[in-house]
Amino acid sequence: MSQSVILTKIEQQLSSFSAAEKKVARYVLTHPEFIPNLTTKELAQQAHASEASIVRFCRRVGVDSFRMFKLALAKELTRGKATINSASLLETSDTPHMLFQKVSSLNQSALEMSFNTLSSQEFSKAVGTLSVAKKIGFFGVGGSYTSSVDGQYKFMRLGFHSVASTDYHYMIPFITMMAPEDVLICISTSGKTREVIELAAYAKEQGTTVMAITSSNTSPLYKQADIPLLIPNIEVEQRIGSIASRTSQLNLIDSLYVSVFHQIGEHLLEPFDKSRQKTEEKRL
Repeated sequence: MSQSVILTKIEQQLSSFSAAEKKVARYVLTHPEFIPNLTTKELAQQAHASEASIVRFCRRVGVDSFRMFKLALAKELTRGKATINSASLLETSDTPHMLFQKVSSLNQSALEMSFNTLSSQEFSKAVGTLSVAKKIGFFGVGGSYTSSVDGQYKFMRLGFHSVASTDYHYMIPFITMMAPEDVLICISTSGKTREVIELAAYAKEQGTTVMAITSSNTSPLYKQADIPLLIPNIEVEQRIGSIASRTSQLNLIDSLYVSVFHQIGEHLLEPFDKSRQKTEEKRL
């Protein structure tokens, strides 16, 4: 795992810490990948220190709280933890449970980092735009297609005419029939996938609003979008799967779904209840 600035700082200051603070520091240095998943109480138990010692330790390294320390450490370890999503994983001797811990930590880091990457202004704009749309298209290829299907299903439940596909040719006639108030949501972690970029360009030609979910604010897709929604950039290029990126995508889609429901959901309560009753008929 790559050494981070904050871990180096802890090592350099170790001799100046109190005995209790050293217990916390040594545990952090030994198990940095586990820290983002721990509460103050859990770390105190693992390090055999008091919760007050953890607070003092965090302040010693220049952070106001353990929560902020976890976030700072998670950000710095992102590059190192990304190796769990690459072929270099084969070079480790991690146990299955250790890998579970690392994957969970990476996913949690992705969600926490979203607070800093997503523009609240663009998100609010996205919710307002989706709320008045009639048709919503979701397009993504590879790992992003899973998120597209999830989005299509959720917004179909809200009464929208929604479609998801990984087929460029399938989406063209749907976009052709879209109105200016309708929305095409393009999902691409890199923002460089050719089919996604070309479909976004066609939608703009038709006057349809293009919303992008991507991790790169310098990508062609981000620059094309009327409403860009930025997720954390924590994947390596040669990855074995878009693990953390898909977590970020699904979380963002869930947030859009809940926010739109909050605006238009009053008249949906009866259909939701009717659907629930019908599906319960199939339960054993």
